[in-house]
Amino acid sequence: MAKYRAAVIGLGWMGLLYDLAKRVSDRFEIGDVDRPTPSLDIHRRFHHHDHPGEEGNPTSYSEALWARPETELVAAADRDGKRLKAFSERYGIQQVYTSAEEMLRAERPEVVAVCTNTATRADLTCLAVECGARAIFTEKPMAHTLAEADRMVETCRSAGVPLSCGCITTTHPSFARAREIVDGGGIGEILSIESAGPGAQHQNWSYFLDHLPAWVVGAGDEPRRDSGSDEFTGQGMAWGAETGNGPVLHFRKGAPGVRLSGSKGELSFGFGAGWRLQQEVETADGVPAVVEVPWPKPQFNVPYGAIYSLDDILSCLAGDLDEPKNSGRRVAIAMEVEVALKLSAAKGGERVGLPLADRGLGLNYDWFR
Repeated sequence: MAKYRAAVIGLGWMGLLYDLAKRVSDRFEIGDVDRPTPSLDIHRRFHHHDHPGEEGNPTSYSEALWARPETELVAAADRDGKRLKAFSERYGIQQVYTSAEEMLRAERPEVVAVCTNTATRADLTCLAVECGARAIFTEKPMAHTLAEADRMVETCRSAGVPLSCGCITTTHPSFARAREIVDGGGIGEILSIESAGPGAQHQNWSYFLDHLPAWVVGAGDEPRRDSGSDEFTGQGMAWGAETGNGPVLHFRKGAPGVRLSGSKGELSFGFGAGWRLQQEVETADGVPAVVEVPWPKPQFNVPYGAIYSLDDILSCLAGDLDEPKNSGRRVAIAMEVEVALKLSAAKGGERVGLPLADRGLGLNYDWFR
């Protein structure tokens, strides 16, 4: 079994703290070095009987890397000395740095988790590739601008580095099962894909779309909120293929996480309900009918976390997977669609063609991201 040297950049909630404490909502500035850190259970251990089922328990990138036999967690970087101390105490690792660049150049890790705020994510992802990283998984959101996302995707693509951007529900193995059903013709020709919103930060729909749509229309967006986010809040649609064929995408309030409607059935995913499948069957009198059938395992269940993003990039390194389920390429597509929907809504629902020419366009997120 290959053993990869691994490191974590950013020891915030997803980098480290979620597995050691309950989240606190104390406000801080992204540039702050000394950030709110609650009392930590440094030596907490995970037990599957705490969460019976087929799921893993840890949430954080640090714990995911520590737990996998294929990875050796060797270093971490964070500007906050309190968090570096907690990391060293938990894992017995003394190679900790206040500079991510220094850590990458000195340790040259092969698997890198980038769990910083969004502003530095593109630069650190590309620097990790420069320093020899063979696989990278990042926290969400992927980037602020389309140009940043482009750079991350192209840098990793040209170096053959698998990139997963966000340990969201799409990374769960049940999504791979859904894609197998779709690719195997289990619901016939895909006619439409529906979702509650484009949500590039946490979306399920682009996993089932292999290319950038040709155009979008959007309406009902809101101004930037007090939280700092100007992510799209309206509704809209996207035409899925340049040729005029292929599925239409609908972004509709009240829709599930994703619903795929086909010529011979339908499958849908919701965070609470998991996956549901309807397929065309032949009744006793020979008349075809669409009925709900049991979902084949694995079914989605919580908790989930960085363990599945890590599993995807390691599967890519092993040659068992061509691309992570929530790959940088797919997230970049979702981000461009979301930005285009905002443009369309701002123009009164005018059709906006893709790709967008201005790659400086992008999104703002909640203050803590």
